[in-house]
Amino acid sequence: MPERNPNPAAPARAAAAPRGESMSELDRTGRQPKGHLVLRTLAMPRDTNPSGDIFGGWILAQMDVAGGLMASEISKGRTVTVSVEKMSFDKPVRVGDTICVHAELLRVGSSSMDIKLEVWARQLVDAYEAERQLVTEGVFRYVAVDENRRPRRVPDNPLFFTRD
Repeated sequence: MPERNPNPAAPARAAAAPRGESMSELDRTGRQPKGHLVLRTLAMPRDTNPSGDIFGGWILAQMDVAGGLMASEISKGRTVTVSVEKMSFDKPVRVGDTICVHAELLRVGSSSMDIKLEVWARQLVDAYEAERQLVTEGVFRYVAVDENRRPRRVPDNPLFFTRD
């Protein structure tokens, strides 16, 4: 199995806080996000379910966009989503919340990658909250594909991993 890159620049980049957020900002459990901040967006009224909360499918879509971005960067090309591990939504997301999707590379196979995604939210519009809350997390599997949509080998990418 590939080892993570020992390059000291990579962990610093992964741990960097988004602009305006302090690394000391923990959620209420004391847990911090793991991995690279890949996507940050604002939950809008058009993204709600009939109860007025943000639709879980919208959150899942944001996770897939973020994971796909990272998978394509890792594999240096096109990727497709092939599976998502069991997920549960632990906290509701409301209109005006900002969600941040953090991604961590867990495994690289010949053509596939497992990426753990975490969604963190906090209110920024109506009542600013300094504390983030973990909304959901899951492991997404992506496969690198060629121009004919056939699996291709994931090339070595020292910014993310090295092979034994």
